[in-house]
Amino acid sequence: MARAAVTHPDARVAPSGRWVVSSLAGYRRSWLASDLVAALTLTAIAVPEQMATAHLVGVSAATGLWVFVVGSVVFALIGRHHVMSVGADSTIAPIIAAGAAGVAAAGGPAYLSAVSLIGVLSGVLLVAVGAARLGWVAQFLSRPAMTGVLIGIALEIAVHQLPALLGIPATNGSLSHRVLSAARQLGAVQAWPLALGLGVLAVMVVAERLDARIPGALIGVGAATVAVIVGHLDVRGVRVLGVITGGLPHPDLALWTPMTAARVALTAVTVAFVCVMQTATTERAVEDAAADLERDVLAIGAASVVAGALGTFGVDSSPPRTQVLASSRARTQVSGLVAAGLVLVVVLLAGGTLRRVPEAALAGVLLFVAGRLFRVRDLVAVLRFDRVEFTIATLTVVAVIVLGIEPAMIVAMALSLAVRVHRETRPHDTLMGQEVGTDHWIPTNIARPTRQLPGLVVYLVYAPLWYANAAHVVRRLRHLIEGADPPVRALVLDADAVSDIDYTAAAALRELLDDLRDAGVRVAVARASRPLHLELKHGGLLKVIEGGEVYLSVEEAVNALRRDLPDDRPPG
Repeated sequence: MARAAVTHPDARVAPSGRWVVSSLAGYRRSWLASDLVAALTLTAIAVPEQMATAHLVGVSAATGLWVFVVGSVVFALIGRHHVMSVGADSTIAPIIAAGAAGVAAAGGPAYLSAVSLIGVLSGVLLVAVGAARLGWVAQFLSRPAMTGVLIGIALEIAVHQLPALLGIPATNGSLSHRVLSAARQLGAVQAWPLALGLGVLAVMVVAERLDARIPGALIGVGAATVAVIVGHLDVRGVRVLGVITGGLPHPDLALWTPMTAARVALTAVTVAFVCVMQTATTERAVEDAAADLERDVLAIGAASVVAGALGTFGVDSSPPRTQVLASSRARTQVSGLVAAGLVLVVVLLAGGTLRRVPEAALAGVLLFVAGRLFRVRDLVAVLRFDRVEFTIATLTVVAVIVLGIEPAMIVAMALSLAVRVHRETRPHDTLMGQEVGTDHWIPTNIARPTRQLPGLVVYLVYAPLWYANAAHVVRRLRHLIEGADPPVRALVLDADAVSDIDYTAAAALRELLDDLRDAGVRVAVARASRPLHLELKHGGLLKVIEGGEVYLSVEEAVNALRRDLPDDRPPG
């Protein structure tokens, strides 16, 4: 979906010191109509989606609706983004479910308490990240790795829906075990659940292609519910949600023990990390001049703490719903507050109708969500760009399938950092040559004619110099100098692409320069930035280079060393 921009030509950006309802600062009555229309659209999309997400977590459908209400209200009070939609989210739902399942079997009091505790802990972490301005932590997972995580989550969601979609008994265990269990029961597949689920999926696909604002989920789930009621399909083997009570669940605080907290701590960290990444993605997709990533992350964390304390589960931002609000020309968080009020009415008064909603219909909604997360185009784009990064994405998917989402996140981060560190320890470099007919020195590997001066090496490395790559760079320089014919008498270090140098690299370079001086090779440095110049000075390197200074251009450095070079000028 194309990136949307939220503009408020008449609005004043809320002052940074304002903490409550800053997103509503400067509200104008003329905006109300747009906000109300957007709220109706959001409600129609959110009700079936939030119910389906709650089903994925393993709690009642009403719980998902309560999460939306709490998330929308708290974010409207604290957040800054004018149209960001917050609530239950299918990206973190499988992570929450897996973490709670490690504590107790789904459905029991211990499981529900673990779900709500994960919400509180992840919320506390998000508040800390926002307050400490640590939103940059999301950058430690590369996009290929995140693509692999999302594809793995999509597979997890899809496989989790197989029993409801096929009308077969559900099983627990690993992803592969559940796939094998479903395969063994193919002979028992029921036609009605399959038809209902695929029907909802088809309606959602068509609706999105026509206009993202069309509530395909509501239309599909509504039609499936009508089919159940008219055809009495619930007595013919189609599983429905059953009795839905509008009250909030009551967490058993006695089960919030230090041991339980320790068992779900990794899950909370994973959920918080994904929330930060998804919030950053949402803000990039729907631009808003008033948005503040850390402040919005803090607001989402506060909403998760409140939701968990009330017995529900943690919230997250939703890129698709936020896009819908932007497309519906929502102006402020009034749209989210009105939608929260409408959803509250639904959860309190419509329980009798919702109890006939077929589980297969919600499975269809979640299959659509899984299709959104299964970003094959992104994977193909990564493959075309770099095979190593494609391998990272593929290994991350495998890690999700074999190890689970939480360990896979750690694997993905470790792989991303390992590849980055490996590349930084073996940085790209090149020899520089004088462009024919000019006094410019350019890389020799860019397919433009250059000339070399005998006895001179001009070297450029594309990386900061630090302890992990110092030995490699020094080896490269020694190899270039020792293997040259005619012998090298002068070396110019072009520092244009070197942002900084640490103590280890400075010491290694100083040792090389001492050896070169003893061998009669003079050295000059060109085009170093001001910070690098100071680091060279503090490291004592300026004392052993030509002129004791950094030259402004490679040509100046070459001219300073030219007296030691063989005369390459034509006679006469």
